[in-house]
Amino acid sequence: MHVILVTMGSAGDLFPFLWIGRALRERGHRVDFLGPDLHALYVDAAGLTFHGLPADPAVLDHPDLWHPTRGLAVVWDATRPAMAQLPAMVAALDSGKDTLLLVHPLALPEADLCRLNRPGLRIAATWLAPSNLPTVHDPLLLGPWPVPTWVPHGVRRWLWRTLAARFIDPVALPGLNAARAERGLPRVRSLIDYIHTVPDLSLALFPDWFAAPVPDWPQPLVQTGFPLYDPDPDAAPSATLRAFLAAGAPPVVFTPGTGNRQAGRYFEAAAQAVAQLGLRAIFLTPHREQLPGSLPSSICWQDYVPLKALLPRVAALVHHGGIGTTAEALRAGTPQLVVPLAHDQFDNAARVMALGAGASLHARRVTPARMATALQHVLTGAVASQAAAVAARFTTPDRLDALCRQLEDLAHG
Repeated sequence: MHVILVTMGSAGDLFPFLWIGRALRERGHRVDFLGPDLHALYVDAAGLTFHGLPADPAVLDHPDLWHPTRGLAVVWDATRPAMAQLPAMVAALDSGKDTLLLVHPLALPEADLCRLNRPGLRIAATWLAPSNLPTVHDPLLLGPWPVPTWVPHGVRRWLWRTLAARFIDPVALPGLNAARAERGLPRVRSLIDYIHTVPDLSLALFPDWFAAPVPDWPQPLVQTGFPLYDPDPDAAPSATLRAFLAAGAPPVVFTPGTGNRQAGRYFEAAAQAVAQLGLRAIFLTPHREQLPGSLPSSICWQDYVPLKALLPRVAALVHHGGIGTTAEALRAGTPQLVVPLAHDQFDNAARVMALGAGASLHARRVTPARMATALQHVLTGAVASQAAAVAARFTTPDRLDALCRQLEDLAHG
């Protein structure tokens, strides 16, 4: 079959598609990869055929990118120029074979338009984190705000529709409906209701022990384990890092995510918190300019280190709550302090706490004192013991092989 992968966003959005794309190529299928230009090196290294989509790195400096309610609008607006090219690019790549589009959820509206040129085109959606799938069932968070378990489902549906009507539809629907009107298609009235009707198959890329399936998820749906992918799993740590790790007690790692260029306050609080507790630390970010001007010998800065290799050697991980980072810490049995800002991060943090594998501190409430208090809790033996128990849930069945068979059945059906 011919598989066209379509993604956007950060490396965390990219890696699950590389995980699937490489497996499909190894099974003999043609695989074309459509993604942001800045990820070309990752895709080329994976041996997949890359087609670049425009991406403006200036979005990383947008003041609302990490806002809990306004962040989605920033992401949506930033990705529309690339997504507008999708129907023409897919038509140009059409090989005449059984073709499958495997797409990021935010690409579903444009994937649907591709069916005008290819009636019967099969589309699979990849849901990278549980909160990508709106539900009225527990645990339910609306941004950072948890909905109490006693709130009836009818009220929860009303809350979802109210928030979508205020924060999502005014941003997404004007451009979407203009594109549909040009093609003679009916208007969409609710983005969330609409995108669930687009895919022929949904892939939930996380295990059921992290998020159990609920009745209002789209069907048909296949749930997998975490798509743990490292572009360079055998990369040797730098000499600086090796020396630092050997020089003392296991450190605490701090990372706000590779795409976060607005974490100066976070790192300043982290530096003060570890100094207060007498801990060693690794600051992990490719953006050195957001760190304090000078770092003590007890803090080591690294621009990138594969988490799979690093986490077994550290005391705890403090991070933003991206689903990929969360999964790596769960696999390693590393206690976590999740400092969520926006998007899926609050939900992921709630699930880490429900597993007993860590704690959470809202990014907008971060102070050195609060971070130190939260770190003290995370570093207790009880959290470490539970994190190790969660790591034991990672098993080795070939779920990726089964997933590929599902996609093959869909394309050939």
